[in-house]
Amino acid sequence: MDLEEVKEGLKKYDGPEMNIMEVCGSHTGSIAKNGIPGMLSDKIHLLSGPGCPVCVTPSSYVDKLLDLAKDPHNCIVTFGDLIRVPGSTKNNLSSARGEGARVEMVYSPMDTLDLAAKDPDTTFIFAAVGFETTTPVYALLVDEIVRNNIKNIKLLTAIKTMPEVIRYLMESGAPIDGFIAPGHVSVVTGTHIYEPIAQDFSIPFGVAGFKGPELLAAIYGIVREYGHGIVRNFYPSVVKEDGNPEARALIDKYFEKYDAAWRGMGQVKGSGKILREEYRYLDAGSLGLDADRKANPACCCDKVLMGKMRPYDCPLYGKVCTPMNPQGACMVSTEGSCFSYLANHRVDKSSKL
Repeated sequence: MDLEEVKEGLKKYDGPEMNIMEVCGSHTGSIAKNGIPGMLSDKIHLLSGPGCPVCVTPSSYVDKLLDLAKDPHNCIVTFGDLIRVPGSTKNNLSSARGEGARVEMVYSPMDTLDLAAKDPDTTFIFAAVGFETTTPVYALLVDEIVRNNIKNIKLLTAIKTMPEVIRYLMESGAPIDGFIAPGHVSVVTGTHIYEPIAQDFSIPFGVAGFKGPELLAAIYGIVREYGHGIVRNFYPSVVKEDGNPEARALIDKYFEKYDAAWRGMGQVKGSGKILREEYRYLDAGSLGLDADRKANPACCCDKVLMGKMRPYDCPLYGKVCTPMNPQGACMVSTEGSCFSYLANHRVDKSSKL
């Protein structure tokens, strides 16, 4: 597909108005950095959806981590983004660490194994947050724990799955006419998982890579399939129809589906992964974390995540809520829609919202 043809087609598009949602935090960042909204016709509007792992993690999960961190025999192990996400109060893991709690930031869940080996008297609790992309690594960690009978590692899970929340958005009346499907997730799941949703709601999906031209090609493909329940793969060098069966088999060995809580959306049926009952002894208390209380009641993360509001339409955006003073999870992570919009000065044209 010729890039100039794609750019011209998107700029001159004069068909029905379309709201297209990306459900990947990395896509959100790349769209902003490449100035893609400014390359589109006034009739094509991009929305950011629930694709940032820490953004969709409910405040009750952070509250649980903070409670666990109070025990001097525990050490919370986490990726960097999660450390600044506020719980139902304005406290977060960073403030807890400042008060003496043990919190370790790592680049890989497997780093927890070294921490646990060096300090057998401490229980290391890994904050397992994410989508299908990171779940295979969590399964590998559990596999190592089980095979080596490691006694001082547990997981607190907030693992989400993408197809169920996309269906939830459509059933909840989100104004979406097409989806840019997440590239990294699709490496594991394959493209076929989107087909039932595409057919049920007569909307196109385009699996996309992360470079500007790859995203433009996917958007162009989605626009050309307006009103058709079809899934097209614009990332074939990496994503296959059946994904990675071996990774999914390892996930299924240790995890099972459950009704997960999403920030601002409540419970979504079958949209999460929890440790299977026979491995539940490794769980640090993940079940029952359903409450979603806001540290700031004016925060609009829930509406932003569902595509019902642009980040800059939130009254807190860029004023009370900034990356240095986040009031909600969408402003914390570099993959969060509010952070990305603000950092890259992204302003999309008005749409059907």
